[in-house]
Amino acid sequence: MIRINELSLSLDHPEEALTQAILQRLKISAEDLIGFAVFKRSYDARKKNSEIKFVYIVDVDVHNPAPILQRFANDSHVKQSPDTHYYPVASAPEHLKERPIIIGFGPCGLFAALTLAQMGFKPIVLERGRDVRTRTKDTWSLWRKKKLTPESNVQFGEGGAGLFSDGKLYSQIKDPKFYGRKVMQEFVRAGAPEEIMYVSKPHIGTFRLTGVVAAMREEIIALGGEVRFESKVTDLLIENGRVCGVELASGEQLPSHYVILALGHSARDTFRMMHDRGVFMEPKSFAIGFRIEHPQSLIDEARLGKYAGHPALGAADYKLVYHAKNGRAVYSFCMCPGGTVVAATSETGRVVTNGMSQYSRNERNANAGIVVGITPEQDFPGGPLAGVELQEKLESLAFELGGKDYCAPGQLVGDFIKGIPSSTLGEIEPSYKPGILLGDLAKSLPSYAIEAIREALPAFGKQIRGFDRDDAVLTGIETRTSSPLRITRDRDTLQSLNTRGLYPSGEGAGYAGGILSAGVDGIKVAEALATTMLADIAVN
Repeated sequence: MIRINELSLSLDHPEEALTQAILQRLKISAEDLIGFAVFKRSYDARKKNSEIKFVYIVDVDVHNPAPILQRFANDSHVKQSPDTHYYPVASAPEHLKERPIIIGFGPCGLFAALTLAQMGFKPIVLERGRDVRTRTKDTWSLWRKKKLTPESNVQFGEGGAGLFSDGKLYSQIKDPKFYGRKVMQEFVRAGAPEEIMYVSKPHIGTFRLTGVVAAMREEIIALGGEVRFESKVTDLLIENGRVCGVELASGEQLPSHYVILALGHSARDTFRMMHDRGVFMEPKSFAIGFRIEHPQSLIDEARLGKYAGHPALGAADYKLVYHAKNGRAVYSFCMCPGGTVVAATSETGRVVTNGMSQYSRNERNANAGIVVGITPEQDFPGGPLAGVELQEKLESLAFELGGKDYCAPGQLVGDFIKGIPSSTLGEIEPSYKPGILLGDLAKSLPSYAIEAIREALPAFGKQIRGFDRDDAVLTGIETRTSSPLRITRDRDTLQSLNTRGLYPSGEGAGYAGGILSAGVDGIKVAEALATTMLADIAVN
């Protein structure tokens, strides 16, 4: 097939216009064209006063591609399409004696399990939380009734932390083998909208993700895999530097020399257990800050100008970075257009926030994390768990500042910049449930973070008019931007540096940051495990 880059069309172009643009670009007749597929559709809104157009990348099937490719040999925008198909690296023996174990059933564990199941390895998945639909009820119980279920919430349960988010499916990872395409294709097969295959910033949204994840679980089971919920791993069994199984909270032990560790970034008790068992890990940088809310209409107008509200564009997003005078980088994180700020704690007596959007992205407010990067060398010196301890300290403080009932501390942007407590809201109504308690957020984070964010907000207001408006709402706190540690693995085998057979993976191990990258890492680790397992079988 032939790939054409940068075909530009108006936002309201008729369906047949893309076909005509392809014919004109390749200088062929309709009889030469067999068909085409849109690989990507994006738009450029950096110059809001100029016309915004859709920009397409398409893969075109023609009867005789060779002379066309020869004719465009010097044109960088017309090339042979790359092969984006997924090819399994292994196939399990018919009578496999040992089954791999996967700890965690978020995006990484989900795709590790699916990939292994499709190759015939019949994995056993152990998830500490509950199935997706029960978990959703438990999560709503915190939001509506202030009742936390520690093992079933925004962080723990089928689908992982990505389930209660914007369902974003884009990443900046390098992906030369197109694993990301497999992630997208599997989601579509399980019921996700087909447009995620080509829109520039695809997302699914929480309510649609629940059904997709459940369907993928059923495929894993149909292929011989096993998924166990409410099965918390409390110990790792290790002999002579090699994993040989796991122990559950029930006391049951499951033997296996092949264990994928697909923890989320909030499995702090499991991190501590792994540290006690001597598994190599090291502290890692992450970020802390607040959630900020504006009217979505403000963001649309600032980003899209006269095209704000255009149905083909939907709710606008943004990405902001500022380098403060104290040397700190302040940036927007996990921006959720037309979404809500959600209670994301998994531990009693702690408050932490996240952002979430449904597929429609039609809620009143836009929200994003405004966070400050921190490093172990500068901000939390100590062992591998020092970052975890800092998160716990800050989240416990946020719980107190919010009134000790899972409400979150909040403040208006104007008051925050001036350094005075807030007592009443303006026009913007915060979306966080179970609610916020207005006050002084300067007490909730280290002074260097407060100083940097105060400096950054007016600077962001120069990029997006109204971003620093006085009644924009800050909700505290955002601390679980990524894992505060890395369970380091070998670059070639993807196994733990000092525990053979253990495959640290995904966001909790420090190797992903979002649904797509976690899914891709799950595929990579599944392939590495399958390859090693077959090699071991051949030797023995």
